[in-house]
Amino acid sequence: MTTYSLTFCAEDYEALKAHLIREDGCERAAYLLCREARTGIDPWERQVHEKFLVTRIIPVPDEDIEESTPAHISWRTHSFVQSLKEAAGNDQVVAIVHNHPTGLLAFSPQDDANEPDLLQGALNRNGDGTRILSIVLTPDGQMTGRIWLHPSKTGHEPLSIVRVIGPRITLHYPDRATVLDMPAFHRQALAFGQALNRDLRKLRIGIVGCGGTGSAVAMLLARLGIGQIVLIDNDIVDQTNLNRLHGARQADADAMRPKVEVVAREITELGLGVRVTPFDAWVGNPLCRDALKACDVIFGCTDDHDGRMFLNRFAYYYLTPVIDIGLAIDVGNEDVPNIKALDGRVTVIGPGHTCLLCREIIDTAIAADQALKRKNPEEYDKRKAEAYVFGEGNPSPAVVTFTTELACMGVNELLHRLQGFRGPDGHAANRVRRFHHNEDRRPGRHPRPDCPLCASKDTWGTGDVDPFLDRIE
Repeated sequence: MTTYSLTFCAEDYEALKAHLIREDGCERAAYLLCREARTGIDPWERQVHEKFLVTRIIPVPDEDIEESTPAHISWRTHSFVQSLKEAAGNDQVVAIVHNHPTGLLAFSPQDDANEPDLLQGALNRNGDGTRILSIVLTPDGQMTGRIWLHPSKTGHEPLSIVRVIGPRITLHYPDRATVLDMPAFHRQALAFGQALNRDLRKLRIGIVGCGGTGSAVAMLLARLGIGQIVLIDNDIVDQTNLNRLHGARQADADAMRPKVEVVAREITELGLGVRVTPFDAWVGNPLCRDALKACDVIFGCTDDHDGRMFLNRFAYYYLTPVIDIGLAIDVGNEDVPNIKALDGRVTVIGPGHTCLLCREIIDTAIAADQALKRKNPEEYDKRKAEAYVFGEGNPSPAVVTFTTELACMGVNELLHRLQGFRGPDGHAANRVRRFHHNEDRRPGRHPRPDCPLCASKDTWGTGDVDPFLDRIE
């Protein structure tokens, strides 16, 4: 069995709404061009999932509309043929969107009758294997969708979820209005409403790095009721992180257990119905790709610059928000260490946000050395001896209270983007907490004009390409 979903950037979603929903209360239509992200094995459902990533909105021009009423629309198909032609030339899928001004969040009998003919037209134009998506939008911004696989009355499958990602993260799926009847989350619903509990249960979240910060993020998300979590880390528990890694025990250090196994065990033992899948691997390992592509949101909790480089690219290619968390403690060389800086950071990357490279959070030289060490350790050791690479030096300072507080900051940023409790301008793309000065800052940074990730929409929603994350021009 295969499941399907669709993801919009907020900017495209707002443009679509502006075209479709008008004061005259009549139906309008538009096309979407979508790239694909195919998950061969979903880590939780153990089945294929296809995520369609919207890259372009093509409004049906008013002059092409033959009839438009509050309950019906018809238009000349010239623009549909042009959209199919563009899609065929760019390895894309076409989606047809129309609004239901009456508020019906379902497909009408007329939709059921017309859409098989549209798919047949697409098959005639673009050949066997062509599919089209169909989306309905209501005046309050709700969406439902399906994918047509063959031109018969029953030749379609539903979209399991439609996502809109941006300053807010909005989820559209069939059972959102139902109550999540779990006593553990009743008080949470009193604060934020039942819809948030349902959204949290629906979400699929990846956590890259399961040390002091990542383990705290994982436990917080599990206690909030996140339905599906994937853990990615290739490190083991040792004596030095027993006081920071939530859930770790002396026996875990003695057994040199992978961090992901320890955190997964603790989440499972909570008994809150969270499905957790651990990957004992570096985030860029091909074994992790399906799991990452299946995620709605990813938390970056690694101090690995090469891993951050990977996530930085992934966020834009796959329209997947990454909440990156970092802690920097700078101490003097005195016998009693003197804190010179103690800064924590929560940075959100993805379409509409400045990337980690433009924010100068990633050191490309260190990232290159880390990649060399992983891929060719003998050459790394040789260059290190010749002083051509950065040495590993002393371990970085870390304190559990600060790593845990940063985890809370990161998870609260996710909560706001889902529920909006801080108000319309409450999102923070980059929040820095200067613990030693007891202050928060929100430093901004514009993309570099030549940045291929965040300065241009060209790579947004690129999806699956070969080589992975390497767009072929």
